[in-house]
Amino acid sequence: MARPKPETFDKQKTVAENRRARFDYHIEDKYEAGIVLQGTEVKALRAGEASIAESYAEVRDGQVWLINANVPEYSHGNRLNHEPKRPRKLLLNEREIAKLTGAVERKGMTLVPLSIYFNGKGRAKMELALAKGRQAQDKREYVKDRDWKRDKARLLREKG
Repeated sequence: MARPKPETFDKQKTVAENRRARFDYHIEDKYEAGIVLQGTEVKALRAGEASIAESYAEVRDGQVWLINANVPEYSHGNRLNHEPKRPRKLLLNEREIAKLTGAVERKGMTLVPLSIYFNGKGRAKMELALAKGRQAQDKREYVKDRDWKRDKARLLREKG
């Protein structure tokens, strides 16, 4: 079964977004990955409680793991509640994992989570990006380009 292009991910409800990632990193490729969750984690995500701001992903033993993502304990959970910052396994194809492993090891790239969302079937998914870190000068150029595009669009709207 062919995977959809990154622009066509079926995002129904976005739970958490890493807005800072697009500024701190230059995004090369995007992947959609499933997340292995426990029952109370799913309920906490459905309630809209999650943070992936300081999280990252790493390839360990041929599997991809989400590290440092915070899914707080479910408020109505009992003694079987989950641990908030536990490592969570991400589900990807073997070919995708091999590609990510090669890029991280050889090119020095980073796996950055961009968002957690529920797709049309109600499954929790993560948008994972293969990215390269930006230096301070690159960030300044990025801000300058973004501001220029905004000003250019404003000028074109006023004139035409």
